[in-house]
Amino acid sequence: MKDIMNMNVKKIAFGAAVVFFTNFAFAQTVQDGINSIDSDKFAQAKTNFTNMIAKEPNAENYFYLGNTFLKQVEPDFAAATENFNKGIAADSKSYLNKIGLAAVKLGKGDKNAIAEIQKVVTDSREKDAEVLFRAAEALTLFEKNNSPDLAIQFLNKAIERAQRKEVPAHYYYTLGDAYRLKRMPGDAMTAYEKALPLAKNKASVYTRIGSLWMAAQQWQQAKTNIEKAIATDPSYAPAYKVMAAYDIRYQQNAKATQDLINYTKYADEDPYTQLEIAKLYFTNEDYANSKQVLDKIFDKINDPIKFKLRAYQLYADGKYAEAKQNMDSFTSQAEKSRIQPADQGLQGLIAAGLAKTETDAAKKTALTTEAQQKIAIAKAAKDETMKWDMELAKIAGGGASQANADAGPTNPVIEGLKQKVAANAQDTDSLFKLATAYQEVKNWGGAIQTWQKMSTLLPDWAPAYYSLGYSYQQAGNNDAAKIAYEKYIATVKPAEVEANKQTLAYAYFAVAYLSKDSDVAKAKDYVAKSVQLDPTYQDAVKLNAEINK
Repeated sequence: MKDIMNMNVKKIAFGAAVVFFTNFAFAQTVQDGINSIDSDKFAQAKTNFTNMIAKEPNAENYFYLGNTFLKQVEPDFAAATENFNKGIAADSKSYLNKIGLAAVKLGKGDKNAIAEIQKVVTDSREKDAEVLFRAAEALTLFEKNNSPDLAIQFLNKAIERAQRKEVPAHYYYTLGDAYRLKRMPGDAMTAYEKALPLAKNKASVYTRIGSLWMAAQQWQQAKTNIEKAIATDPSYAPAYKVMAAYDIRYQQNAKATQDLINYTKYADEDPYTQLEIAKLYFTNEDYANSKQVLDKIFDKINDPIKFKLRAYQLYADGKYAEAKQNMDSFTSQAEKSRIQPADQGLQGLIAAGLAKTETDAAKKTALTTEAQQKIAIAKAAKDETMKWDMELAKIAGGGASQANADAGPTNPVIEGLKQKVAANAQDTDSLFKLATAYQEVKNWGGAIQTWQKMSTLLPDWAPAYYSLGYSYQQAGNNDAAKIAYEKYIATVKPAEVEANKQTLAYAYFAVAYLSKDSDVAKAKDYVAKSVQLDPTYQDAVKLNAEINK
């Protein structure tokens, strides 16, 4: 999902703050909690600040606990508000908790909160670097609701105040975040580089730098810095999350799975962190692990995004009615600003799935129209969360569900290979043998499912797409077959063309044949390429003559 894949500042750049109390041991405890937040150990941070409140229920401690709920990957606005209000009750003049309450409003989309934050800073007379910092942080926390210009102004003042002692590294982190929101990567990088010599955990800085390079699509620099982060501190969980996003971007799904295993190992069991893990597994097309994690924490979290993730999982299983129920729960409960074009695209695919089995003509027409309109929204937004055309083709043609595969022909060889794959989903040798065995017994649903898994694990291995196209064609799903053949053609490397001439010739012919009634220009182009690759291929020669009369 795009909102799952968007490695925005909120998700990878967690600000940190140190309050300089006279009691050194107490200050150290604050820093422990802040370090936990920065390491995606939110449950640990909450325990830390809760214990501090038990010892001393003052306004500052309530703020830090409330702010932990704001800074987790999916904010818990209710829990944050509860703690900020307790902070106000402890000290009605608490600038930090007033900023916290305004930040909740901003996170929910109320832009008036920006003026409220500005007023708190004015009321504080801008004397306290911590108040300036927290105001700036609040103005950079939310991807869609922020004010980077004002944040930069406050941060520069906070840095100026802090220079009397030492500027904390996190002041520069947040300055970098603000510049990122302004799409000024050069200034953001400068801010992060200033943080590097000041940071006690340099993995934190390298991870931010790596994610900034990713945002700029400078992939090698991104990889280099993420690797530096992991080498500096192999237990720093956020580095693995950013590395997983990098590997998903390059379709290195097996490696991304290992990154997520490491992220899970070094983060903690906070339900909202586990929700993020479930989303990342889904993005990596690891549906089994995604479902396992979500099932474990579903009843422990209140955020409606859990319904969206479950809807995606149910859609992947072909359970369209249940998927619709969950998407309806998400859209009715979530803030409207959180509903993405991809969500409407998913609703469109679900409608298409429901339309296929709808017997009432009027309802079928309405569902089909809804599907077209909502998928058009996702495509117009250039959303690439899902392969919209392929998904539609799969629904229209059928034959690609797990139920269809299970209902098809089988034999002892297939059952044995299924057990091997179940024991090790990354076993590409067994997957190849299983897909081939399915083809031999003409279980095209099983072949389709298995070749899809192969192409996910080995996205640069062109033969998987060719075999997927062949299986779809045999199953009678010509639209999906055409898309798969085109993916095969695009994946064959120039150096491999000579060795794959005959297979390429058939792929070009197949696309031409399947396109001749809907796109004559494309059919002519593709059949000409087929004949060029193999002039002896009679089917292509005949089709070329027919469509060029």
